[in-house]
Amino acid sequence: MNFITLVVQKSQIMSVNLCIDWGNTAVKAAIFQDKRLTYTDNFSDHDAVSRVSSIIDEHKPTKGILCSVVNDNSTAALEKLTSSKLKSFIKLDSNTYLPIMNAYTNPESLGADRLALAVGAWAVYPDMNTLVVNLGTCATYNFTQKNKTFRGGAISPGLQMRLRAMEEFTDKLPYVRLDGELLLIGYDTATCMRSGAVFGLAKEIDGMVQEYGSQYPDFNAILTGGDAAFFAGKLKSKIFADPELLFRGLNLILNYNVPIPA
Repeated sequence: MNFITLVVQKSQIMSVNLCIDWGNTAVKAAIFQDKRLTYTDNFSDHDAVSRVSSIIDEHKPTKGILCSVVNDNSTAALEKLTSSKLKSFIKLDSNTYLPIMNAYTNPESLGADRLALAVGAWAVYPDMNTLVVNLGTCATYNFTQKNKTFRGGAISPGLQMRLRAMEEFTDKLPYVRLDGELLLIGYDTATCMRSGAVFGLAKEIDGMVQEYGSQYPDFNAILTGGDAAFFAGKLKSKIFADPELLFRGLNLILNYNVPIPA
């Protein structure tokens, strides 16, 4: 075998990866061909096993990774399926090897999604101090320093949680849907609650970004998560949107633990 043939054969080796994000409200899946995201899907937890099985049959990944923030019993059937259909499968937890350092004091209590976001932030901006604002069930602030270290951050109620909490912890406030009229100055109970939840969270995000930026040079911020698109145009801070950041982090962690064959 000559050198040219060897180079061609190596260039044809492609890693097809399955990345699964099991959140509190939905399950999301993505397919990567090497570093290129080629497919995404989202579905309910009740459909997770059948949908992931179909994705594997269609896209034929050889390795996969699961990131979950729910009870292990909820994901057991999916883990069994992926372990049986893939050559390599890992579940992201505090013992998983990472390409960055984790300085969280109690890593066992750290959500796997926050780890994936930290790795994704470092991968996209390796020379920056980066704050990832993830807007899901909770709003999490995840700070990765440019010395390849995840430091931690903050957790606060997400948008839907704020609306539900006002109903649950009061006698008279109703549950208010997010898709109604949104005004800074509400004119009735529903619009006042919606204004407080939305603009209150927007100001919180702006304040956090400003505070981090004042303390760290070479700083930038990334907005991601299910409610990120809703806040487009509502933030004053300079913040980059990347809805697939968590998947990028998962794919990098998977390749770090199960390298592409040489």
